[in-house]
Amino acid sequence: MGDELTHIPVLPSEVLDLLAPQTGQVFVDCTAGLGGHACLIAQQIGPMGTIVLNDMDQANLGRAKVSVANALCPGDPASVKVHAVQGNFAELPAKLRELGLVADMVLADLGFASTQVDDPQRGLSFRFSGPLDMRLDPSMPITAEELVNTLPERDLADIIFRYGEEKSSRRIASKLVAAREVEPITTTDRLAEIVRSAIPGPRGGINPATKTFQALRIAVNDELGSLESLLRLIGIALKKNHAGQPSWLASGSRVGIISFHSLEDRPVKRATGEWVKAGWAESVTRKPIEAGDAEIGSNPRARSAKLRGVRAT
Repeated sequence: MGDELTHIPVLPSEVLDLLAPQTGQVFVDCTAGLGGHACLIAQQIGPMGTIVLNDMDQANLGRAKVSVANALCPGDPASVKVHAVQGNFAELPAKLRELGLVADMVLADLGFASTQVDDPQRGLSFRFSGPLDMRLDPSMPITAEELVNTLPERDLADIIFRYGEEKSSRRIASKLVAAREVEPITTTDRLAEIVRSAIPGPRGGINPATKTFQALRIAVNDELGSLESLLRLIGIALKKNHAGQPSWLASGSRVGIISFHSLEDRPVKRATGEWVKAGWAESVTRKPIEAGDAEIGSNPRARSAKLRGVRAT
């Protein structure tokens, strides 16, 4: 996502259409980033509304809170209700109960901020030389360096295949194990170099290291496990809501999820389909909403974004 307050949120008008914000409502942003989507929602719900921002990255969360408070009430940002919650979004429903809040709108943008990607110290990109870290929350215990240098070859290959959908996973894992026996792999550029050496021939414009970096990032941050937990908790809340029982989702609440690759989109598609089939929600996206040519031209990261959403019944 973009740098400091110039962040361009993906699918902005489509998100507003799907979430249909109303004055005074409660918006929960599961993945606040720099607050791009939340600022748009803030302008719609006004100073009487409430926004809950959740993110694993404390630094981005602080920036987002300032931006969103100013968007809610430019004249008196200190007076508005903006809650910043640092942590995994799978824990967010419990935090909402602690705050005594019920959400009218929920958004999970599963992308991550370019402040993270463009910071060499985070180790998320092969475009920069930096430590092999990849943690979205720097307080988390496991780094990509630890995985690359300690996992058995078979386990390393499985991660690269499962989370990167990389056909050359076994060849890459073999190269990594051979390289680490000579010297530990501690930087992003060395990892990328080893991966490239394992993959023969061109790859149609995609950097050969792309899938391996994706796989390690997903594994380090347990991204798919967290997504499955969030989807399960949304499903439970929708079921309770439908049965007239108290939950952290309001009657008629709208839920939108933006995914960026098939490993994310598949569980989102499956879960939203199950909620609709069970009668707990109605679909507001018969098929995933994708960015048009104009948006992709101005914001290339929107190219792979897919928005799916439901409304609680």
